[in-house]
Amino acid sequence: MKSPRWVTLAGTILAFGLFGGLILAIAAAQQSPPPAPLPESSSSPEKAKKEKYSHANDFLIIGTIFDPKGYAFPGVELKIRRSTEKKFRWNDYTNSRGEFAVRVPQGTVYEMVVHIKKFADQTREVNAKSGLGEARMVFQMQLEGGKKK
Repeated sequence: MKSPRWVTLAGTILAFGLFGGLILAIAAAQQSPPPAPLPESSSSPEKAKKEKYSHANDFLIIGTIFDPKGYAFPGVELKIRRSTEKKFRWNDYTNSRGEFAVRVPQGTVYEMVVHIKKFADQTREVNAKSGLGEARMVFQMQLEGGKKK
């Protein structure tokens, strides 16, 4: 027995409609829920200052370190601290050409120590109050005890 054409067509539309609805329901169930809003933290004024810090007004200490023969001296350690403090806050090493560059906040006086094994430490004072944006320095390392190679 042959069913009328409209019954077949209606059955097909109904079947696709139910199947499409089922697919949409499964897709909606698989989606992750939206993330919960982050709780507002009571941020202190100190945190706000740290987040807004800009290096635009920093003081740049630039320099080169040479060995006793006048060649570039790579791997020399630099330690910098405020002259009023005991702890060194900035630490760096010279690059393969004996050069270094360290940023520090302006408005104070710093003490810089240059150190490497078997050579005498050298200490310099850096005045970052001058209003200039940088200081250029040159060091020539000497063996401990003043001996020259």
